[in-house]
Amino acid sequence: MTEGHPTQAFWPGMVRAFLWAFLFAIGVLVVYPLLWMALGGFKSNSEIFDSPFSLPGSWSLTNYVAAWHATQGYLFSSLLVTVVSTVTTVLISAWAAFGLTRTEVPGKPLLVGFILGGMMLSPTVALVPLVRMLQSLGIYDTHAALILLYTAFRVPFTTFLIRAYMLDLPRDLDEAAMMDGATPGQIFRKIILPLCQPILISCVVLHILFAWNEYLFAMIFTNSASVQTLPVGLTSMMSKQGTNYAALFAAMTISALPIVIIFFLTQRYFIRGLTEGIGK
Repeated sequence: MTEGHPTQAFWPGMVRAFLWAFLFAIGVLVVYPLLWMALGGFKSNSEIFDSPFSLPGSWSLTNYVAAWHATQGYLFSSLLVTVVSTVTTVLISAWAAFGLTRTEVPGKPLLVGFILGGMMLSPTVALVPLVRMLQSLGIYDTHAALILLYTAFRVPFTTFLIRAYMLDLPRDLDEAAMMDGATPGQIFRKIILPLCQPILISCVVLHILFAWNEYLFAMIFTNSASVQTLPVGLTSMMSKQGTNYAALFAAMTISALPIVIIFFLTQRYFIRGLTEGIGK
């Protein structure tokens, strides 16, 4: 019995060490390119080519200041489109999920299939009719066009996530609130939404990741620099400053920094909402 203990303790320790080494390697693969890009923004072009993997010789913010001034308009457009489309998408999806799970709606299976079927629609297939539709509505090349498109194409997926979470919420709370005279709207705002906080945060983060980095719609449905978002602005910077890699690295770091901060601040709720929602 005593001779078996060292062997029994050895293999779990080896598995644990291998797992930690694997996770560390994955972390390096993810973090190192971001760190290299951020450090590149402090260098000059000659430093980037001469010593690409070394620390900057001098920690100058010149490239970051120039990148900030060059991307301010694009940052405002991205912020406006992302914030408004996130709010509209999550609220519409939450209300739709509430109606599909907590109320008696005629033909509910057909409605569920119709809404969730929107996830199968490829955006590239609808580009030409969407251009004509937005032009006829008079909102082509405006922030409203991107907000409308981002909301429409993300509502089915967001509704799917929130609906999966709401299905497992106890109905006793709804019935007790109705007995106290609460309306469906009050039940939605005061009971269901607070209980759905984890999945709502997950949906907010997912939509921010989508809207902040989306390129196809932002490129096709906008022409003016005052309307174009950050991904299109970075492409424009690359064409104008193709050899100024230090300024491009600084601009890309500025673009990535808000997403990194938001994800790290909300990762606990993000993971919890997805695991509880999809796992039900």
